[in-house]
Order: sequence, then C-alpha cells, then structure tokens
Amino acid sequence: MKFPLYFSRKIAFSKDNKNNLSRVIIFIGRLSVALGIIVSLITVSTGFGSKKAIKERLADFSGHITVKSTRSNSSYNTSVLDNQGLNIQKIKELPDVASIQKYAMITGIMRNEHNFAGIIFKGVGKDFDSLRFKKFLISGTTPKVTEVGYNHGVTISQKIANDLHLQVKDSIVTVFSKADQKPIYRKFEVVGIYRTDIKMIDDQFVIGGINHVRKIQDMKPDEVGGIDIFLKNVNDIDRDFPEIEKQIGYKNYAEKATEKFPQITDWISIFDTNIALIIIIMLIVVIINIIMVLLILIIERTNSIGLLKTLGASNSQIRATFINYTLIIMIPGLLYGNVIGLGLILLQKFFGIIKLNPENYYVSTVPVDLDPVAIISISAGILIISALALIIPSYLISKISPVKAIKYN
Repeated sequence: MKFPLYFSRKIAFSKDNKNNLSRVIIFIGRLSVALGIIVSLITVSTGFGSKKAIKERLADFSGHITVKSTRSNSSYNTSVLDNQGLNIQKIKELPDVASIQKYAMITGIMRNEHNFAGIIFKGVGKDFDSLRFKKFLISGTTPKVTEVGYNHGVTISQKIANDLHLQVKDSIVTVFSKADQKPIYRKFEVVGIYRTDIKMIDDQFVIGGINHVRKIQDMKPDEVGGIDIFLKNVNDIDRDFPEIEKQIGYKNYAEKATEKFPQITDWISIFDTNIALIIIIMLIVVIINIIMVLLILIIERTNSIGLLKTLGASNSQIRATFINYTLIIMIPGLLYGNVIGLGLILLQKFFGIIKLNPENYYVSTVPVDLDPVAIISISAGILIISALALIIPSYLISKISPVKAIKYN
C-alpha cells in the first residue's frame, strides 16, 4: 500500500479524532456532503420525473407522433389523410413503433339544462388502444368501437363531466356545425370519465366512434383524419421522427407530441435550467465546506506535517495524504446522503405524499424517476470534483517549515 493512502487511513480511523476538534470538523464535512447528495438526488429525480411524466401523458393520449393532412393545418376539424406516398405498413415495421391507431376529429358543443361546453370530438376506430388509455380512466370504460354502424358511447373528461353534471350512463346532446348547413345533433351516452391532468386536453377532448365524424364530414367509410403512432419509449421521438416522415407522403405532415402544445414544451424546458442551477449551487456549497475541512485539518495537524517532513516525506506525499484523508471523511456522507435521498424518493414514488395543482403543473402528484446512471453520476461527480478542488488549497502544506511546525502548539 502506498504511503499517502496508508497514512491517511491511519489518521482517519485514529481514536484521537474522537477527542479533539477533528470530531466537529468531520461531522460538518459529512453533513454538507450528505445534504448535497440528498438535494441533488431529489432535484434530478423530480425534474426528470416531471419531464417524463408530462411527455408520456401527452403521448399516451394522442400518440407520440401524429400524422395529419396538410389541409388540416392547425384546425381541430381534420381533413382526409392523403394516401399518396403514405406507407402505414412500413411505419408499423419500424423497430421502435409499438402500435398505430386511426382517428378523425371535429369540434362541437355539448349542452344540457345545466351548462354547455365546447368540445373536440375525437373519433377513434376499432384499433383504438384502450389498454394504453386505461391509465387515464377514473370511472367507466372507453367506447367499444367496431366501425360497424354508429357507436353512441363517449368517454368525457372529468372537467366536462363536472361542468355538465354528468355521470357514467347519463345521456348528453352534442351539436356539430358545418359551413352553410344546419346544425347536426347527436345524442351520446357517457360510458367513461377520464382525467389526464393536462388542462388543454381535459378542457376539450371527448373520445367517441369515428363513424360519427365520417358522417358529419362526408368522409368515405375507409377514410381517416389522421393516425396516432405510439413508440415503445417516449425518449425515442426525436430519433424516430425523421424515419416516419419519409413514409407519410408530401401531402401529409407529422407532428411530435411535444410540439402539439408549445406552452407545455416551453414550461418543460425550464426543468433543465433549474436542475443544472441547483446542482451547481449544491456542488459549490459542498466544495467550500470540504476545503474548509481540509484547511482546518492541516492547521490542526501542523506538528504531524513537520514530523513527516523531517522523516523525509515530500510535499506531494503529504498533500496526497490529506486529500485522501478528506475524501475518506466524505464517504460516510455520500452513503448517508444516498440512503436518505433514495428513501425519500421511494416514499414519494409509491405513496405520492407530495401533491400538486394539475392546473399549474400538469400532474397531480410530484413524479420521480429513478435513473441508476444519474444516481451514480451524482455521487461520483461530487467525489471527483471535490478531489480536484482540494488540490490547490493542499499546497498550503508546502509553506509549512518543518522546524516551526514541530514547535507549533
């Protein structure tokens, strides 16, 4: 074993540390490291968890990538999807694609004696992924669409249900309008109520059968307004988007789930800045505390430094000894910080203790994401950066004279 490491371990585990200033200094150093780890873990896990949860909610409701006709533009009344150049089979064969479902949309107004609500009626077909949608249901089911005739069941949001005083099995009249035509009335039965916690979705969208939209929009039985493409991983959207664009034809366009609601995307991007800022602040606090610990330990052990120099130890060996000593002090802080930080994160993950207002944060509880790479990187990063930061203050050792150090008391 090399001398610096051997001697640093000897003084780190020395019984003398229990009876002098070292005990307090070591406690402060470990506490600052533990707090830095705890705050960093919570910041990263909640920040990444929030980003992932919001993206997944957007994607699971309306597809990770959506293909629409260029004639639809930004209108909620979808135009017929152009089949020229559109190769749905090749899109399905892409390795990251989990499923595809067709849809068509039209705007309308739901009304009864209590109130009225402007809605976007999203007509889905028999390929609708009800299992993926199930996570949003708070009561009832999704419409059982066979595309044979007209299914009159609809699934509405909790917001619309509350505004219109509706429950499962209630009936509701919806009015659709077309240019230069009389209003078209349809009577639906509420078969389910959902909640995504995303205001722009919950305020407007109603899920029903696609044949209603086809009839109102004068579409043919096999025509659709768009397709929702679901990927196996929400983080693959940017990678797979160019490949999907190649298969949709020039009269259609693709849109990412993260681009449908720009205000949410802009809000999500703030997380990256906040995460980086908090970690930098905590890292600075830890480094300052560790440097103070090192300097006080050097002052406290001035006699030992003088004796080591007298016995022939070089300045670099003594510096390495005290840097190793300080890092050994940090290790229990790293362990305690990880245990406490991960414990708090797991409590939130399984019990959802901390609640949020979904109108402001798009989620009802603080989501967390346990990424092993991030967890290891935080601990390793703090340890490595602290070691590098200790190099400069450790040069104070070279200024200590052996004769004066031995006389120092």
